[in-house]
Amino acid sequence: MPVKDWMTKSLITIDENDSIMRASKIMKANNIQHLPVMSKGRLAGIVSDRDLKEAQPSQATTLDIHEMYYLLDKVKVKHIMPKQLYTIAPEDTVEKAAGVMLKHNISALPVVGAAEQMEGIITKGDIFRAFVSISGIHQAELAIGFELEDRPGTIGAVSNVIRAHGGRLASILTGYEKAPPGHRRVFIRARDVKDEEALHKELQSKFKVLYFTHDKVE
Repeated sequence: MPVKDWMTKSLITIDENDSIMRASKIMKANNIQHLPVMSKGRLAGIVSDRDLKEAQPSQATTLDIHEMYYLLDKVKVKHIMPKQLYTIAPEDTVEKAAGVMLKHNISALPVVGAAEQMEGIITKGDIFRAFVSISGIHQAELAIGFELEDRPGTIGAVSNVIRAHGGRLASILTGYEKAPPGHRRVFIRARDVKDEEALHKELQSKFKVLYFTHDKVE
């Protein structure tokens, strides 16, 4: 899944010399949590609502409200934005973007193209949307988990059993996390199964079934 298919393209930015008070107002007005920071028309960094909160005076401060607002209006965005800037390319995968965010404990990445121009921003929310989409939960309520031998043909064998019961596959996801050596976990969503009880019994007789359940987003 390329980042360009899931990123937010309508960019809202802020200049590095703007105040953090202005940054806070922009975030609230647009219901966003991240602002790319520009310097002379080029990307210089990114600031989050978390950065703004950490820059604000403690609740234990003796400053009155007017003094606090005065100080916040004097602090510039460039003074509080993280020094390290991480970016992603529009052709990179959503999976890579998720890995970069997880590794560096960040929740958004500016998307920068070959011409070094920012083309968008991808956030954790965008990544959630992407993974929910490929999970198939909106197309099929029947979710089945397996622990299968890691060899050619095992997923095909499972799929054939489901199809024999009239089922149509909405998604297939696999992974090696928490699977014993020589095995992998496979997660399938299916629909249009004629007799789910009969399918469940046949699958249990032939494979290790981790779960067989219905769920949907309400």
